[in-house]
Amino acid sequence: MRQSALIAAAAATGVLAGAGAWWSLRGDAGPRTAAERYLAAWARDDYTAMRALVDAPPADFVARHARTRTDLGASRWRFALTGLDEPGAGRAVGSYRAEITLEGGRVWTYRAELPLLRRDGRWRVSWSPRVLHPALKEGQRLRTRRRRPERADILSASGESLLGHPSGSVQQLLGRLGTLSAAQARRLGAPYREGDLAGLSGLQHQYERRLAGRPELAVQIVTDAGGAVTAVKTLHTFPAQEGAPLRTTIDLRAQEAAVRALKDVTDPVSLVAVRASTGEVLAVANKPGGYNRALMGRYPPGSTFKIVTAAALVAGGMSPSSPVPCPARATVAGREFRNFGHEDHGTVSLREAFARSCNTAFARLAVERLGAERLRETARTFGFDTPLIGGLPAVRASVGAADDGAALAAAALGQGRVLVSPLTMAAVAAAAADGFWRSPRLVSADDAARALDAEGRRPEPPRRLEPGVAEALRDLMSAVVDEGTAAGAGLPPGTAGKTGTAEHGSGEEPPHSWFVGHRGDVAFAVLVEGGGTGAEAAAPIAARFLTGL
Repeated sequence: MRQSALIAAAAATGVLAGAGAWWSLRGDAGPRTAAERYLAAWARDDYTAMRALVDAPPADFVARHARTRTDLGASRWRFALTGLDEPGAGRAVGSYRAEITLEGGRVWTYRAELPLLRRDGRWRVSWSPRVLHPALKEGQRLRTRRRRPERADILSASGESLLGHPSGSVQQLLGRLGTLSAAQARRLGAPYREGDLAGLSGLQHQYERRLAGRPELAVQIVTDAGGAVTAVKTLHTFPAQEGAPLRTTIDLRAQEAAVRALKDVTDPVSLVAVRASTGEVLAVANKPGGYNRALMGRYPPGSTFKIVTAAALVAGGMSPSSPVPCPARATVAGREFRNFGHEDHGTVSLREAFARSCNTAFARLAVERLGAERLRETARTFGFDTPLIGGLPAVRASVGAADDGAALAAAALGQGRVLVSPLTMAAVAAAAADGFWRSPRLVSADDAARALDAEGRRPEPPRRLEPGVAEALRDLMSAVVDEGTAAGAGLPPGTAGKTGTAEHGSGEEPPHSWFVGHRGDVAFAVLVEGGGTGAEAAAPIAARFLTGL
């Protein structure tokens, strides 16, 4: 069929729809298709395909485009042809719109031209730096420059800055700043890059984005003349977002009292204090530094766990006046349990058995009246097996499996597989004081409510102790201080608590020393690793802390 007849047939069927159809009839894609192919290849980073569509491309065409994306820090770019002008004589000019997503999700848009020419029967892009951006000249390139705002402060509960606080324990909570490795920057994601300053530990890391804010981002044209980068023009600026201060629950008076209380202690020691009515962490002190044992340590609680065991017994019908036998030694489920110092107290009230920390009574009662599931259920009310999500990572307390009566008896005494942190036990003492267990928190209630743990869970709501339990526990814990194992520790009036002497390891090492309790609205836990009995080491530290408030 002759060409004239083909054109007539196409016109009759509506195939001829503008000048672009003429190029199709001649076996040529036409300027519009060439422009669209070029922009599509650019959007998918196929620089080799782009180069094939360019008339006389520069030798560094592929490298130049790859560097442009890197220098801009673009996570995505999109290009759309918005118009095409064909002035004739084998030339056309396309118009395109660029939409470039930069770090932090900020989108930069601009419009530019895409000149085309027809050579050797094919339409190609007539490339120059202006195709990349209309203001770009040879020897210039695009980049983004970041400028971070001043980092926000971390504050005490009353609003004072903690950044310059002299306490090593406070600085341990705040964490340290440092330059990011490539792997650390990848984990944080945009806008972070290798070499950026960021929080590497503590609250500085946990609240990095909040404290750092978002940097100003400027899109610039620069030159590299003489090896020095010189900004020629700023094309667009995205303003910085200032960081937001983080207010903690740390009470400076309580924190300083805690630090003073540990001053002369030579064994590894931790002290945690919380506000019983809110769960706010008032003070955290660790000595020596380097490891936050107060939040991350896992230790057997010894007889301080009798608070939980006593709660289960009271909920099951016993009262502080209920009589219980307290022999020097007792065999429970085939295992012998002994009182400290092999003391035989005969038959005494539950109150006296608690005050004297009678192991034989509590071991027997756990098996005869409770059972493993009941003890575990009560422990959960006190926050055991519950993630603590309150500003910083903290280990959860666990009761572990009590496979037989002997294991249950040991668990009732805070031995066996029971493991806690000082923070856990401060929260247990707070629940005894207030009647509600609250997940302890180091930040505001709103910040804690928004926090997530590594598995995406939010903090647990408050849990009410069973009826009559808190009142009974306050009576029992007061007896410990007034007439029991902590009577000689110098604790101020109004203190209630529980001593603990926890065996660990092979049992040959000196036991861990515990004292947990409350006075007014302040609940606390003291742990001295390898310190001996709770009355000898931990209780006097608690006395110094409370006296110093």
